[in-house]
Amino acid sequence: MHKVLIITGASRGIGLATAQLFMDNGFRAINLSRSRSPLSGVENIDVDLGSGSWEKTVVKQLLPMLTDAEQIVLVHNAGTIIKDSVQTLDINAFKRVLEINVIAPAQLSHLLLPSMRAGSSIIYIGSTLGEMAVAQSCAYVTSKHALIGLMRSTCQDLAGTGIHTASVCPGFTDTEMLRAHVGHNEEILQGLSQRVTQRRLIQPEEIANTIYFCAQNSVINGAVIHANLGQVGS
Repeated sequence: MHKVLIITGASRGIGLATAQLFMDNGFRAINLSRSRSPLSGVENIDVDLGSGSWEKTVVKQLLPMLTDAEQIVLVHNAGTIIKDSVQTLDINAFKRVLEINVIAPAQLSHLLLPSMRAGSSIIYIGSTLGEMAVAQSCAYVTSKHALIGLMRSTCQDLAGTGIHTASVCPGFTDTEMLRAHVGHNEEILQGLSQRVTQRRLIQPEEIANTIYFCAQNSVINGAVIHANLGQVGS
């Protein structure tokens, strides 16, 4: 009998920090992503969650690894972001964002729920943009709003199972994805840090600690946790 973390996108950023923290606390860590995690001890299953054809790989490789798991923590962390707007929408790009950010989490939960015992948890990594919007992020904003709806449905549908769920919504976190999104522009990053009360970017390890807390405390069920250092009102 053992505890298992199943996480998507543990090759960098929040996913990397989360895999490390759970392993430090006695969990077996399994990463599902296109890129392998550099962490020693992480078991990698190579999948492209945007392909629409990854389920057979999970069934064949992952499910046999879970037969004696006493607790499973499923963290839907992988995500993608593009710059787009309602006016400039590329429907194929929009569909891919939804495929990775919403449909893949729903499919993966469906596949793994039969293996999850009471005390397990499903944690959805959302965003501050899951309950608000900014310009030029149409697909991403839409997907993160939908992800919160998926989490809330998960909470209601799993009533009585002993499995709990939450959505952790990071603010401006110092990750490769954020830096790439702003073109590695330090001036923009500095500007973002001024939009929170502590005048700094969040570190991935801080979000990992929040994920771990939610996963281990069933009283946090159906909750949206905004981990954003306190954003300054505009």
